Amino acid sequence: MSIGNSPDGNSPEDARPFEDGGDDASASDRPSIGRALRQARIAAGLTVDDVSNATRVRVAIVHAIEEDNFAPCGGDVYARGHIRTLARAVHIDPAPLLDQYAAEHGARPAPTPAAPLFEAERIRPDRRAPNWTAAMVAAIVVVIGFVAFTLIKGTGSSDTADTPVAKGPPATTGKPASPTPKSSKPAEQKPEPSESAIAAAPRDKVTVQVSATDGRSWISAKDHNGRTLFDGLLKKGDSQTFQDKEKIDLVLGDAGAIQLYVNGKKIQDDFRPGQVERLTYTKGDPVTG
Repeated sequence: MSIGNSPDGNSPEDARPFEDGGDDASASDRPSIGRALRQARIAAGLTVDDVSNATRVRVAIVHAIEEDNFAPCGGDVYARGHIRTLARAVHIDPAPLLDQYAAEHGARPAPTPAAPLFEAERIRPDRRAPNWTAAMVAAIVVVIGFVAFTLIKGTGSSDTADTPVAKGPPATTGKPASPTPKSSKPAEQKPEPSESAIAAAPRDKVTVQVSATDGRSWISAKDHNGRTLFDGLLKKGDSQTFQDKEKIDLVLGDAGAIQLYVNGKKIQDDFRPGQVERLTYTKGDPVTG
């Protein structure tokens, strides 16, 4: 088959871009690998950053390959892998470029391991190993906190069990709750609670009953060892009874709101509203402290 010549004297094959298997003259005319990749990238309207983001190949390596500098690739295997990846990213066939690289840099080795090695290096995720040290420290802190909580809770339960605090007997809190002011005859309204308290008070101990009759008041009660029997707020109508073998120390935050019975006898002290009182009672009282 005969082939016609073009008007300028070149054959049609000479007018086409270089192809695999061309003669030495066409091989010398074809662009370098880096130039071919750069021209294809520009033709595709992509920047170096676009290609780097799409291929996970670092920007510095893309620039080096486009300058035909394959040293940063780290070897022939990685260089071929980068060429193949960049060619696909800019939409050209990587095979001619790989053949050109093999011709310029030595015989082509077995192609099987090239792609897997390169792909593994390129897309391997940066996984962090579990921080077992932090997990162990957190577990130890939880265990220590649980043990401390258990010990504190056990101590608190023991103290509560030893505290001789009891609710006031119904007979001593039987005064009706009434919005009316304090009666002008308190001695006539409370003989029965006083008698009941006398009957209930053991002679070998000191017994103190504290009742919030005219309002609420903070109170504190301690035994002869200084141990706290009660420390809190009594609301109007509430009462507490304390016993000890030697003495009871009281602090009344608002003595005017409190009515006291000591060893079954009513304390007649006229405390003023808002007055703070510190009192001590023993088995021989009632005698105000």
